[in-house]
Amino acid sequence: MLFLHTHAKNLKYLGHKMVTYQFENEKKTVLEYYDSLISVPNEAVVDVMATHVSENYRWRGFHPFDEHQEVKSVAETFWGPLKSSFQSLQRRMDIFMAGENSLTVGEDVWVASMGHLMGLFDKPWLGIPPTGKMAFLRYCEFNRIKGNKIIETAMYFDIPHLMMQAGVNPFPPQTGAHLVQPGPATHDGLMMDPQPFEEGQKTLFVINAMISDLGQWNSGLGLEDELRRTWHEDMIWWGPGGIGSTYTIPRYAKQHSGPFRTSLTDRSKTNHICRIAEGHFGGFFGWPNFTARPTGGFMGLPATDKVGEFRVIDIYRREGDKLAENWIFIDLLHFWKEQGVDILKRMSEGLVQ
Repeated sequence: MLFLHTHAKNLKYLGHKMVTYQFENEKKTVLEYYDSLISVPNEAVVDVMATHVSENYRWRGFHPFDEHQEVKSVAETFWGPLKSSFQSLQRRMDIFMAGENSLTVGEDVWVASMGHLMGLFDKPWLGIPPTGKMAFLRYCEFNRIKGNKIIETAMYFDIPHLMMQAGVNPFPPQTGAHLVQPGPATHDGLMMDPQPFEEGQKTLFVINAMISDLGQWNSGLGLEDELRRTWHEDMIWWGPGGIGSTYTIPRYAKQHSGPFRTSLTDRSKTNHICRIAEGHFGGFFGWPNFTARPTGGFMGLPATDKVGEFRVIDIYRREGDKLAENWIFIDLLHFWKEQGVDILKRMSEGLVQ
């Protein structure tokens, strides 16, 4: 098996045995930031962020938040309003991992977490009507660490999924299932303890093989046979609100992958910013990951003939030599706004029910 490049900083040798440093400091930095951010009142969010985040900070979030360069801007635009709308906010992590970015050379350590931000949805957020009940905002976050500070964040979250919990249906009926998504079937996604180096390398290898297959649409293999090269037969694809989740290769091909490929053309090459793995888990994000042109039918909406961006985070669980689970976050609000469909504006005008 051909392993990916790994930086010497993270390796040491004990005789013929190779082990790794396990990014304890980077994980500690993120966990302390998480604990402080959730526990403080809204007026203290800026100070908390300033303590844990570098001055030259870059934050990327899904539409309508997009990109910010200042701590104060992130606090006042995203975290403050969110914490005001969701009382007793909790971060409920299902996956927590770290690693060096396999796409760069030199020190580039990222810590990723995935799960839900849960609270009592008591006040409107982005115009979404409150429920007065528990609500879950699916999220996945990548943080780049340097000198015990967070210097860059990709914070992706599933707003359409939250809208559907509030009884607002932003898109036509989805092909997959709508549900609050669980974490890994193996319940071992919170990697606080050291993970074997070789397991992470195996995970990266399979993810890279899958990406290579994905970049060759209509490669001559049937879709299901192509998927079987890197996916287990009973794989689970935990998709975003508007598309939904699907189970097994045949149903995934029918309910998402097939319609996705049929309805989109002119797909660009993959352009990831970060790709990491630790143990049996790995993932990546891009800004955007790729572009494509909708030719009609994607998510039940008509063709626009406009190239659109797909901002995506993917998180994977490997089992053996294939992928078993995939949690995916797609900025569908941004993509459809580029096509001329502003979902949040339509909701504010009463055009989304």
